[in-house]
Amino acid sequence: MSDLFEQAAQQTVISVAELNRLARVAVERGVPLVWVAGEISNFKRYDSGHCYFTLKDEAAQVDAVMFRHKAQYLDWQPQNGMQVEVRATATVYEARGKFQLAVDAMRRAGLGALYAAFEKLKAKLEQEGLFDPALKRELPAFPRTVGVVTSPQAAALRDVITALRRRMPGINIIIYPTPVQGEGAGAKIAEAIALAGERAECDVLIVCRGGGSIEDLWAYNEEVVARAIRACPVPVVSGVGHETDFTIADFAADVRAPTPTAAAELVSPDGVQLRRDVALSGQQLVRVFQRGIEDRMQRLDFLSRRLTHPGERIRNQQVHLHHLATRLRGAWLRVADECSWQLRDTAQRLRGSAPDAGALQLQQQELERRLQGAMRNRMTAAVERVHGARSHLLHLSPERVLDRGYSITETADGAIVRDSALLAPEQVLKVTLARGWAGVRVKNTG
Repeated sequence: MSDLFEQAAQQTVISVAELNRLARVAVERGVPLVWVAGEISNFKRYDSGHCYFTLKDEAAQVDAVMFRHKAQYLDWQPQNGMQVEVRATATVYEARGKFQLAVDAMRRAGLGALYAAFEKLKAKLEQEGLFDPALKRELPAFPRTVGVVTSPQAAALRDVITALRRRMPGINIIIYPTPVQGEGAGAKIAEAIALAGERAECDVLIVCRGGGSIEDLWAYNEEVVARAIRACPVPVVSGVGHETDFTIADFAADVRAPTPTAAAELVSPDGVQLRRDVALSGQQLVRVFQRGIEDRMQRLDFLSRRLTHPGERIRNQQVHLHHLATRLRGAWLRVADECSWQLRDTAQRLRGSAPDAGALQLQQQELERRLQGAMRNRMTAAVERVHGARSHLLHLSPERVLDRGYSITETADGAIVRDSALLAPEQVLKVTLARGWAGVRVKNTG
């Protein structure tokens, strides 16, 4: 920049544009970024979003411009006659050679002290641990009663009641009336919060009011309100102002809501969604029970197919036995037929060789008779062997031995006595006879 001034000093004549450029550079270098207080006049916001106005006091005035990318962050509407403080850079509009302020930020006059007090109290309470996240309590999922600390005439109360009635009509609402702005409002708000805590008649407490300027919301920036919120035994939701408004009460509360309506939505479950969830769960439960019943019905059918009545089993065995008998008869008939066929074949061959037909016929008849007799003898022998084996088994049966007058002697623990040397005098024994048994006591042994 020094080169620019040196070049201008060396020139005999400079243009107006060069002069205005030198003036802008000199002003911007000489005047730092400052806060300037004054009254707004001739305020106009163009369609482009840029704001032009005059800032004046009793002795002077200066033009000012606030461009759109800065003005868009204002959450209030500047108007003529307002006392404001602007953070601005002094400059010169070269095209017209007009001295003006390029505004970077704007606030209502007096807010600087309020912001300083806000930051000081916030830092103090934060250092004490009043805003510690570990102290924050969870909100009840299904509160029965909701307390509201606000003014009965506030629009915020109507918003809270409307939201609660819309989401969960069965919730009881208790209002703890208090002024929300003005002299002594902070102390009144703290008293209402303390009263709600003492009466312990609600499950969660909403501290709320509608939007406004920082002065309107200042009661919620007082230390007494923050300490009352933290001392309250009931979880507290702060819903003060709009989404861009932050108060000390927001930091002290267990949960901060951007608006009173949002606070009501935070503390109340959505009845429509709950009914939808319950209906869905009911449908799922019905499907689960239905599937369980169907599975059990299917298992019952499967088991019933496996379960056979004793009479049915006997009938099946009888059918099977009849089938085996039929097969046996068929086998014997096939054997007899084969033998007959062989005999007939042999007879035919014999007849073909012209033997003694009469002798061969007699021989054939004799062989047939002998064959049948052998078959009968073999069957008789098999039957006799079976009867003999049965008689032998019956002969060896212990019961038959007992029928012949023998007995079985056992000790008390069931051991069979085979040696008298193992017995002791007065020992109790059990004697099993062919019919019945008797308990005996040993007198002597030999």
